[in-house]
Amino acid sequence: MPALTTAELAARIDHTLLKPDATAAAIEALCAEAVQYGFKAVCVNPWHLPRAVSCLRGHAPLPITVAGFPLGAAQTDIKAREAALAVEQGAAEVDMVLNIGALKSGEPDAARRDIALVVRACGHAAVKVILETCLLTDAEKELACRLAVEAGAAFVKTSTGFAKSGATVADVALLRRVADSVARGRHVGVKASGGIRTLDDALELLAAGAERLGASAGVAIMKSLGGTQ
Repeated sequence: MPALTTAELAARIDHTLLKPDATAAAIEALCAEAVQYGFKAVCVNPWHLPRAVSCLRGHAPLPITVAGFPLGAAQTDIKAREAALAVEQGAAEVDMVLNIGALKSGEPDAARRDIALVVRACGHAAVKVILETCLLTDAEKELACRLAVEAGAAFVKTSTGFAKSGATVADVALLRRVADSVARGRHVGVKASGGIRTLDDALELLAAGAERLGASAGVAIMKSLGGTQ
């Protein structure tokens, strides 16, 4: 991968705060940091989305949120309505969690339908499907990636950050390979998330095929480069 400038690296980062105890003040600070450093987006829980939309209005970073988070086990209709409401409230993208239980139960059609209905509900807004790769075998990762692509997802994403581990270079490379083989000319992105704490982490995952990074440590990563906007 060609060397990235400081600005190009910042534009790959979704500045993330999904902790359940996040305060309004913390969300406002998150948005201010995203503007200062030139991050691609701010990712927050749905309750905080309207505040993020307001804070980011007139600025480049995108307001994004999650659906079916962090377990992926909500009823499909609830996930779809949650995602549709997020778009109505200004979300530019929605990161949804795969129905992991359906996949592991040998019900791929249910898992695919779950994604497809959220994609439909989001309309113009891009959907990223969080696979929670640490809970899947390699064969299940490949299947989950294929289902997400077939269902119209714009991205596949490694992790919620709430399970036992996060993004790995091997998983990103696997998802990049499968997405490219299944998409049939349509580009599907790969987002790495979970445990990305250093510049080396970020660069290794980007080199493996990730195009976006979900990280709560974006400011620390940029400071290690001396990066400010």
